[in-house]
Amino acid sequence: MMDESQYLALADKTFRKILDAFDNIDPDQAEAYMAGDVLTIAFANGIRCVINTQRPVRQVWLASRASAWHFDYNAELDRWVSDKDANEQLFATVREIVLREGNVTLALAH
Repeated sequence: MMDESQYLALADKTFRKILDAFDNIDPDQAEAYMAGDVLTIAFANGIRCVINTQRPVRQVWLASRASAWHFDYNAELDRWVSDKDANEQLFATVREIVLREGNVTLALAH
């Protein structure tokens, strides 16, 4: 397991990449912002998607509507993958949510 400083650096890099993907998105469709360790994506339809760190378990958690995911970092893949299904990855899940809720194609790749 990675130590806390490695985890925090990786989480910060991940959150910055998600935020940067919103630079060219109309904020009336979808907007991302940070507050502490929480990244929120707000959509015009009022839905919110929340991504946050979970330091004790070194995970990134994602919640949208009634669904929630817990992602572990896989160093071999250099990706955050779901702890329940390794085929689900953080960036792909965020892209799917943004497309569904904001009708926006988010340029977010590894």
